[in-house]
Amino acid sequence: MQPNDQTLTEQGLPARGRGTILLLACGALAREILALKQVNGWTHMDLLCLPANLHLWPDRIPDAVEKAVLEHRDQYETIFVVYADCGTGGLLQARCDALGVQMVPGPHCYAFFEGVDTFAAHAEDEITAFYLTDFLVRQFDAFVWKPMGFDRHPELIAMMFGNYTKLVYQAQTNDPALDEKAMDAARRLGLAYERRFTGYGDLARELSQLT
Repeated sequence: MQPNDQTLTEQGLPARGRGTILLLACGALAREILALKQVNGWTHMDLLCLPANLHLWPDRIPDAVEKAVLEHRDQYETIFVVYADCGTGGLLQARCDALGVQMVPGPHCYAFFEGVDTFAAHAEDEITAFYLTDFLVRQFDAFVWKPMGFDRHPELIAMMFGNYTKLVYQAQTNDPALDEKAMDAARRLGLAYERRFTGYGDLARELSQLT
């Protein structure tokens, strides 16, 4: 049975199987990684997801990754960290280097879903854009609306998003229900809306290179 969203975001997804590679990933990427594993037949990869809500405290990500690497490294030939920098200011890359494990390149998942080079090419032109992925559209209330206090203090929206001009939904899948939720998120934040289909971007390429 596939884990539900609460399992992915709050409890993490336990590694299963007897693969030779452990994907140590952000819980926000669990659905995408499971989909890629299934469609490509990557049975040599097991998945262990840390709670997605670590993104609310990026300074905790390096320690959480290190703990998981040390706990599981004797069980696998390779551990690959499926996080980008994710707001750690280079600390996660430094920790991975010290541990001798590789990680996904790029500043955050918005970049590697779109393609790091493509994202960088227009980053300066989109400095006032707010990005959502499939996961963040599903979890908009839990990861954006409520943590920022907008449900209790709507006046904070203008303070925090007054300099943003548009919401860009980077869609990994073609799901009309998610499109509707993303448009609603843009409306609630008072932003223009743009949908951009990215698929799995560099995530698929990076994982496909693991053998």
